[in-house]
Amino acid sequence: MIKVAVLSRWHVHADDYARDIKENTDLSIEMVWDEEVERGEGWAKELNVPFENDLEAVLSNPNIDAVVVNTPTNMHKEVIIAAAKHKKHIFTEKVLAFTVKDSEEIYAAVKEAGVELMVSLPRLTDNNFLYAEKSINEGWIGKLTMVRCRFAHNGGVAPEGQANGWLPKRFYDKEQAGGGAMMDLGAHPIYLTNRLAGKAAGVYARLHKEGNTSVDDNSALLVDYESGALGIIETSFVSNGSPFQLEVYGTEGTLLISDDKIRINSANVESQDLTEVLPGLPIPMVQWVESIKTGATPTITKEDVINLTAINEAALKSHEEGRRIEL
Repeated sequence: MIKVAVLSRWHVHADDYARDIKENTDLSIEMVWDEEVERGEGWAKELNVPFENDLEAVLSNPNIDAVVVNTPTNMHKEVIIAAAKHKKHIFTEKVLAFTVKDSEEIYAAVKEAGVELMVSLPRLTDNNFLYAEKSINEGWIGKLTMVRCRFAHNGGVAPEGQANGWLPKRFYDKEQAGGGAMMDLGAHPIYLTNRLAGKAAGVYARLHKEGNTSVDDNSALLVDYESGALGIIETSFVSNGSPFQLEVYGTEGTLLISDDKIRINSANVESQDLTEVLPGLPIPMVQWVESIKTGATPTITKEDVINLTAINEAALKSHEEGRRIEL
């Protein structure tokens, strides 16, 4: 049994990860720490485990094997490197850090400690992404020319009579989050497009503020890749009813995904509607457990994480300077 301490309830997915731990017979939650004591104490009570106010006491506890890091993103580097130095395996929410330099320093510490680090990039394990990958690898679409990916929700739209939407106000804290919609929700279309199109060559970004916020809430990127393909990446906190969309265009065909509906227009494929569930990949937490137990190599890689960080870092610079940023 891998004994886990959950570190912070700051991120909206913290409860999801707690549920994933409970549902995994190889994991158990033993302790809670939170940078906000009252929030942490409440969570510990819900989970029926002790709350520890001192992070060092958590990390030095010999009964703790691993940590799940849900802290504000600006705390990731400090907390993850400290956990690694104490030989704790680490699962963390995206994004890993604000810069490639910080991300590389985290990975160096993890490598030196000999522990397993998993950054949650869950849509790389989804059936619809696996179809998109297959459409390229099996020549359904010919040469890849463009990928468009959109992931948006209405978390920033306040219902009538209310001051805020369902997304917590802390997600608009530039110091803690590092950015807004593109940094958080936009991570998914960025890492999906990167995986499909390859290494990015340049980024042009518009990080727009629809509301009165300190960070973007409605944004788009244009990325050109060394493969010759273009990437169009869209995200928003202010889009109601927007489906997840992944479109893959090539010289011989087009794959269109809207939520879980998948269609292919190609002379190389007989059926237009693709309904087969491809052999799935384990979710990130399961891959993390297997890497700890057996040394199995996860399908979510350091390269995925670093390339995501590189795009985010370039996007911010592009928006601030109003120009394309070379990578």
